[in-house]
Amino acid sequence: MAISALRANSEYLSVFAKLGRVSWPLVLLTAVIASIGFTLLYSAAGADFDKWAASMLMRYLVGLGLMFMIAVVDLKFWLRSAYFIYLGGIALLVVVELQGVSSGGATRWIALPGGTRLQPSEIMKIGLVIALARYFHSTTIEDVGKIRYLIAPVVLIMIPAAMVLKQPDLGTTLMLMATGVAVLFVAGVRMWKFATIGAIGLLAIPIAWASLKDYQKLRVLTFLDPESDPLGSGYHIIQSKIALGSGGIAGKGFLKGTQSHLKFLPEQQTDFIFTILAEEFGMMGGLFLLGVFAAIVVVSMVIAVRSRNQFGRILAMGLSINFFLYFFINLAMVMGLIPVVGVPLPMVSYGGTVMIALMVGFGFIQCVHVHRDMAIHRTDPS
Repeated sequence: MAISALRANSEYLSVFAKLGRVSWPLVLLTAVIASIGFTLLYSAAGADFDKWAASMLMRYLVGLGLMFMIAVVDLKFWLRSAYFIYLGGIALLVVVELQGVSSGGATRWIALPGGTRLQPSEIMKIGLVIALARYFHSTTIEDVGKIRYLIAPVVLIMIPAAMVLKQPDLGTTLMLMATGVAVLFVAGVRMWKFATIGAIGLLAIPIAWASLKDYQKLRVLTFLDPESDPLGSGYHIIQSKIALGSGGIAGKGFLKGTQSHLKFLPEQQTDFIFTILAEEFGMMGGLFLLGVFAAIVVVSMVIAVRSRNQFGRILAMGLSINFFLYFFINLAMVMGLIPVVGVPLPMVSYGGTVMIALMVGFGFIQCVHVHRDMAIHRTDPS
């Protein structure tokens, strides 16, 4: 009886047995999102699969392999490695600072062999969540209620946020901070502390505004009044709204979008790729994509809740929130509800590092699911 119970524990399962415990609905949902991305990139390239879609397919397959590899590794190994992963992300951000590749006035990438580029800030989002999960795994709910126990996690959040802001990358900075704050909430930090931080943030708005770059200030002003410069700073958001509205209920049809194929919206394969979906497949296509995104978040949240250990719960919850922020910010940006901040639509927009980072994140969520029955004492990181 005791031996059979021991073998039932995910810690003692074989690799093949662990693969059988993977959340296949989550695998299917990620495949659906990626397939939508390949289709839209094919359309954005004018029915040319090789231009963008082919490379994204290869990156997805690499990410899928990484997801399964991460899923079958013992969850305790990731617990022990959490701070090293975080420090690795910080080291990559330092490399960006010292010898990063610049483009469009920003220095956010590291040049890799073969002409590819790595964006460490996307990897840092994963590193931050796993480090915070490791920290709060070893604290009690009583400890979380004490101010001194919040100094370390706040430092963990602010260091990468400050480094990414310097690149400058306001969108990723906001995502790092929002994800970090969400993890603090999940860990049990009381609401009055968030209210205090919010009040301090409001008081700091004049200082923050003065520290923004000119183009960042212009984005905020354009958000408030895009018609003030319709052929300049307001051009993207105006054309985006035209594309969103012109699709109607059912859309104009695949490869028949005028805004996309007549190049009214530049660089539509990246941040504004949702406009292609809305124009060609209409509101129904947009709602379907939103439904799949929502399903991924729900499945991931359920995985988090079912975990028997604090590390797994916080890790899966934090990565779920990180994924939610990706598509929420992108869609709000495209619809003109918030200023343009350069956050891609997850697994749909063209971008290699984002795709790999997201699949690695799903790998950690899958690892929590595979090892959901594993009990880890808060004082025993091994």
